[in-house]
Order: sequence, then C-alpha cells, then structure tokens
Amino acid sequence: MFLLITGGSCSGKSAYAEDRIAELCGLSPDSSKIYLATMQVYDAESEKRVERHRAMRAGKGFRTVECPCDLPDCFENIRALSKPVILLECMSNLIANEMFRKTGMVEESILVPKVLREAGKLRELAEHLVIVTNNIFEDGVIYDEWTRRYIKALGEINTGLAGAADEVWEIVCGIPVRCG
Repeated sequence: MFLLITGGSCSGKSAYAEDRIAELCGLSPDSSKIYLATMQVYDAESEKRVERHRAMRAGKGFRTVECPCDLPDCFENIRALSKPVILLECMSNLIANEMFRKTGMVEESILVPKVLREAGKLRELAEHLVIVTNNIFEDGVIYDEWTRRYIKALGEINTGLAGAADEVWEIVCGIPVRCG
C-alpha cells in the first residue's frame, strides 16, 4: 500500500502517518519499519522539531535513516530488509534540499521527474510506503522567484505522487480527510 498524507504545518500529519503504519504492521520493534528523515538541522527551531518527531516515534519500532537528499543513497539500507514499511518524512524538506544545493539551484524540469522516479523505486522496495508532504499552496502570498519555483516543483511532485498513491489523505486541524 502507498499512502500520501498532506496538510498544513503542525496539522497532525506525522502523528496520522505513524498511526497508519501501526495499523498496517503493528508496533512491534521487530518489524522492518524505516523512518526516512529528510530534515537538515540548521538552527534551534529545526532541532526542536527533529527532537519532537523523535519523541513521537520513540518505542514504535522505527529504524531512522537520515536521508536529506539523494534517495538512492539510502536504498542500500532499505534493500538489506525484506519489504520494509517506509515512512518518508517529509517530501517538502526533501524537495528543498534537492532543489537548493550548495552547488546551485536544480531546475524543476530535472528535479520533478528525478524525485518521482526515486519515489517509484522506493515504492518497489517497500511493502508499505507512507509519504508525508506539506500543503503550502493556499496562503495567497506572492513570493520571490526561487520560492515560486520551489512551490511549483512541490505541487507537481505532490500531484504525481497522489496519482500513484493507493490513498491520499489531507489532515485538516488534526482531522484526516480522505481525498478522492
């Protein structure tokens, strides 16, 4: 099963994703549950967010694999397990890390198909895949060109993932709403 979970910041997406994984395979620490962590820690606020997420999943049997970009670099850790359950948290962080590299900005025309291919490969490796992403499209703010390009790329990737997913859920104020 492939689930895509979206919603606004602090909407309860992560808790819902972890709950769904518990439904799919239980809380056993013996299970092959991988948490693909994509956030890069840059400041105290991001460190607090990472710590909050670690505390949320403590005791749930996840093996954390840090993967801020280049998903294929993490595939060897995944292949070592037979059909693991994977939670990728979160696509919006992954896209920002992939798009805005130290070497320069990666064009959307390269980034979007690359990430969709890699997510497809991740799905092939997993028994169940849950991807968390963000809904950042409704604030009405006019952003600079780079941010607009990031939002466009994330929108195209979310659309592609939604089309491939078995289920798509939007978390609104902590309430899961099934889309489609």
